[in-house]
Amino acid sequence: MTTRLSDIAGILFDKDGTLLSYDDSWGPVNREAARIGAAGGGVALEERLLRAAGMDPESGRTAADSLFAAGTAAQIAAGFVAAGSPVPVGPLTEALDDLFVRGAQHSVPVTDLSGFFARLKARGFRLGVASSDNERAIRETARRFGFLEHLDFIAGYDSGHGCKPEPGMVLGFCQAVGLFPSQVAMVGDNNHDLHMAAAAGCGLKVAVLTGTGSVASLQAAADHVLGDITDLETLLPERQLA
Repeated sequence: MTTRLSDIAGILFDKDGTLLSYDDSWGPVNREAARIGAAGGGVALEERLLRAAGMDPESGRTAADSLFAAGTAAQIAAGFVAAGSPVPVGPLTEALDDLFVRGAQHSVPVTDLSGFFARLKARGFRLGVASSDNERAIRETARRFGFLEHLDFIAGYDSGHGCKPEPGMVLGFCQAVGLFPSQVAMVGDNNHDLHMAAAAGCGLKVAVLTGTGSVASLQAAADHVLGDITDLETLLPERQLA
C-alpha cells in the first residue's frame, strides 16, 4: 500500500456481509431463493441448489466467495439452472431480484448505520455503496436504516457499471464524486470486493469479518482486515477531514 491513510477522501462499501450481518440477514432469504428455484421439486432439489450456490443446508453457513456470497441474481439463477432448477434463467433472475428487494425488510445491520454514515459524512468523506445486489434492494436497505441521505453514489449489478470484480463500480464512484481511485477506500467482506478495488487502483483495500470471509481467506488481498466497519472510524485519521 503506497497511499497514506490521510489521503483517503472517499469510502465505497459493499452491502451484504459488510453493512449487514450476512448469516443473520441472508440465511432465510437464501433458503427462500432455493425454494423458488426448485419450483416445487422437493427438499432434495432445494438442498442441491443451496449447496450449488455455496450454502450448507444443515449449518446455514455460506462459503466465502460463493455465488450467494458474491454473485448477482443472474449469476445465482444460472447456477441454480446448472444444478437442476427447472425455471429458466430469465424468469428466475426476475423472481430472485424481487425476493432480494423484499429481503431488505429483514436485514440485520452490523451497527447503527444511520449514525455511522452521519459521522463519516460529518468528517468530510464522500460515501457510496457498491453491491452485487440490485440497485432497488440497496436503496431499500439505505432507506430502512436511515443512511440514504448520506450516500453520494449507489451501484448495483444492474446500474450500468458492470459487476464485481471488474473495476467499473469504483470508477463510477470516482467519477460521481470527483476523486481519483487512489483516494478511495473499498470496504468489503469478500475477495470480489478486494479484487475490484485492486483492478480499479484503490488507495486502500479493507476487509471486514461480518460476512462470509475469514482472516485466512481475505488477508492476502487486503491492506487491513477489521472486525467490522466501525473500526474504520479509528483507522482513518481525523486530520483527513477539511
